Amino acid sequence: MKFKMQDRQNQLIERISPQHLIVGIDIAQQLHVARTVNFRGKILGSPLTFENNEGGFITLFQWIMKLQKEYQLTEVIIGMEPTGHYWVNLSNWLFEQEIEVVTVNPYHVKRNKENCDNTQSKSDLKDALVIADMVKNGYYASIQPASEEFEKLRVLMANRDTIIKRLVSTVNQINRWVDLVFPELREIFKNVTGKGAL
Repeated sequence: MKFKMQDRQNQLIERISPQHLIVGIDIAQQLHVARTVNFRGKILGSPLTFENNEGGFITLFQWIMKLQKEYQLTEVIIGMEPTGHYWVNLSNWLFEQEIEVVTVNPYHVKRNKENCDNTQSKSDLKDALVIADMVKNGYYASIQPASEEFEKLRVLMANRDTIIKRLVSTVNQINRWVDLVFPELREIFKNVTGKGAL
C-alpha cells in the first residue's frame, strides 16, 4: 500500500492535542511577532512582539509560560517560516528550552492569508496567526537541531556555491567582452582565462 500525503497530514494533525498551545511566529530581522491558538484555532491571549536576541527570546518564553498557566495547557508547539537565517538562533534557543519547533512553507503561508480575513493583505500579526493556524491543520514539517559541525559545513557549502556562481558569471562576462571587442584572442588561447595556448 502506498503512503499518501493525506495520511501524513492526518498524522501531523493528530499530534496536536487539546492540551497544546500552538504558537505562530512571524520571523523578521529585528522584531518577531507571535500569536497563539488552541487546537481548535481559537485565538488565545494578545499578540507579542519581541526582539531577535536572547532578551527577546526570554520574553517569548515567559509569555508562553503565562499563557499555558492561564489556559491550563501542558504542551507547546511553535511554528515559524524558515525566513533567511533569522529564524535559526530562535529555533536553536527554543530547542535548548525543550520546546518543539516546526516550520511551515512560506509559499503556503502566502496562499493561506486569504483564509484569515478574505484579503491578501500582509501584516506581521496576520502572518503569525496564519502560521499558527497552519500548524493546527497539520501543514508543518518537524525539524531537528543540527550539530555545530554540521551547521558550519552547511554554511561552508552555501558560501562555496555562491563563489562558484560568481566565478561562472564572471567568466561568462569575460567571454562576452572578448567576443565583442577582441574575437581574434581565441586564435591564441583556448579560453579567456589564459589557460592553455593553442
